[in-house]
Amino acid sequence: MKIPYYMPFKPLGHINPSGDLITGMELYEFLAAQQHDIDLVSRLRSRWLYRRPWKLLNVALERKRIVKRFKSQKPDIWLSYHSYYKAPDLLGPYCSKKLGIPYTIFQGIYSTKRKRNPVTYPGFLMNRQALLKADLVFTNKRNDELNLKRLLPQDRVQYIAPGLKPEQFVFDLVSRKALREKWATAGRRVVMTTAMFRPGVKTIGVKKVIDSCAELMASGYKILLVVIGDGINRSVLEQEGNKKLGNNILFVGKVPRAELYRYYSGADVFAFPGIQESLGMVYLEAQSSGLPAVAFHNWGAKEAIVHETTGFLSDASEPDQFVRDIARLLDNRQLRIDMREAAKNHIRQHHDSKRNFQEVNKSLERLRLAHTGAVTE
Repeated sequence: MKIPYYMPFKPLGHINPSGDLITGMELYEFLAAQQHDIDLVSRLRSRWLYRRPWKLLNVALERKRIVKRFKSQKPDIWLSYHSYYKAPDLLGPYCSKKLGIPYTIFQGIYSTKRKRNPVTYPGFLMNRQALLKADLVFTNKRNDELNLKRLLPQDRVQYIAPGLKPEQFVFDLVSRKALREKWATAGRRVVMTTAMFRPGVKTIGVKKVIDSCAELMASGYKILLVVIGDGINRSVLEQEGNKKLGNNILFVGKVPRAELYRYYSGADVFAFPGIQESLGMVYLEAQSSGLPAVAFHNWGAKEAIVHETTGFLSDASEPDQFVRDIARLLDNRQLRIDMREAAKNHIRQHHDSKRNFQEVNKSLERLRLAHTGAVTE
């Protein structure tokens, strides 16, 4: 199939990586590997574009350019990745209609609370219009699936489990031994957390892990907290960590994604609360690498972690339980081993992106055939 592919929020290669960007890139790579002619049609970012109405001229020019480009060789189906109130898809609905092809979205998000805020109301309306125009909306979050089905017929919404490439995140015993020697663990259990050090919930989440480890150390636990990540609040977090944990915390900075499995392999427990986290790719990465995970169940972590099988989930209203869950894993070596194996198997059975994206591929093909049949009739 010939597929125009558009990412309104962040185009491929954007300097600020995120779980959403990784998923969008891997979806693009998967479809290209299926021998589809998938075309990155635009790098236009629509993030908060409606706050800068003078830039809407760029939207009109892009629409005109894209339609003109494909008029002679009409594509089969349009696919946009990630449309929501901050970055609504302003190209896909128009261009697909002009070209007479089906319009689809992967990771469309619908949140009615955005219509109650005058700042986000324009984005809510634009995104709602895009969703209503879509022939099919894929989502990799259960909460989003429920919300989308409040707006669209059930047969126009399809859940695709979130995933990654498990072969990129494996348990590596050699790396484990080498890193633990480098870190001078000296009998300490290694708790790991990773996040972008942005102000807000990411920083709050890392602080929660620091506080949890400090509480456990005060109770006699021997812990080394290894923190992966970087960002504007790094100095704030370093100061907090050094104050509360002293020499028992190590900030390793930003680690290339291709090297992360080595670091996960060196730890005993992965802990990050995931406050307001839509999914959190880190939970998939850690478990795929054989690391039991501890998080809050209120947000996206529950999409990835199987409570009491691959890790522990607790309610954000009971922060002490988060601490106790870390302690349970630190106390019980056999439990860590059992959960390590369960986590690896769980990711490979349910969160293999190649397998899950195959469902996207099948649905796009069915939609193309249905559209072709309707046109010829």
